[in-house]
Amino acid sequence: MEALKEDIKTKAGSLTQSVSDYLDTYYKLALVTLTQKATNVTAGLVAGLSAFFLLIFTLFFLGMGLAWWIGSLINSTAGGFFIVGGFFVLLIVLIVVLRKKIVFPILKKAILKKIYE
Repeated sequence: MEALKEDIKTKAGSLTQSVSDYLDTYYKLALVTLTQKATNVTAGLVAGLSAFFLLIFTLFFLGMGLAWWIGSLINSTAGGFFIVGGFFVLLIVLIVVLRKKIVFPILKKAILKKIYE
């Protein structure tokens, strides 16, 4: 009977150790998975922000060139700048009006895709 008690204690100790090891491994796996997702999101944000700034500079220089070109066509540099400025204002108004139908869903999908990648 005493041997049976010792055998049960040994098995219980072994089971406790196995459960402890399992929980430790599960914790480490969750931590690695979380770190990987955070790294993917951060890399996506950095790439997205870099592309955004490059886009801003590209639009700036294209707008300047277009304004001067239109200004030379109509013989009024200021007129060319006002026409291009009006075009950009129109684009901003369209983005603001369509933000809930088009802009937000596109951003949400991109963010979720990056998180669950």
